[in-house]
Amino acid sequence: MHKPLKALMMHLPQRGCVEWIGVRPARGEPMRSLQSVMVELGKGLVGDRFKGRAESARQVTLIQYEHLPVIAGCLHRKELLPELLRRNIVVSGINLLALKDKRFQVGEAVLEFRGLCHPCSKMEKALGEGGYNAMRGHGGIVASVIQAGKVNLKDKVVSLGGVAESP
Repeated sequence: MHKPLKALMMHLPQRGCVEWIGVRPARGEPMRSLQSVMVELGKGLVGDRFKGRAESARQVTLIQYEHLPVIAGCLHRKELLPELLRRNIVVSGINLLALKDKRFQVGEAVLEFRGLCHPCSKMEKALGEGGYNAMRGHGGIVASVIQAGKVNLKDKVVSLGGVAESP
């Protein structure tokens, strides 16, 4: 049976898994790895330095676990620690780009895809020469918080469907 492209894009039966959680308490400080975190409406992760507005698109940053070996490979490394990438949540098993125009549940929290999380020039310092370009196309996504809740390691990540369709 042939499905229209829009129907294919909205159908996302895979479930992801939270592999790593991190916050940065203050500017210039290293990321702190966590077992769990509270996600607050309009504020992002408790303990993170995010100081944006309640309507900010960048309240939570997520990156694809499967992209870590790709970035490491581009840097000729065997592995890459997630805290070096300056993202809040590392997710496996679900294509984060397939969440475009969707709301999705991470643990108890509900987030909304708001855009791509492009690398910044700080990747050159964090990852070494070529770090910025190694991350291009693999930087993850940014999301805003729609519903507060707790997120734990190994929690599920599930698409809730299109933004217009969500409750």
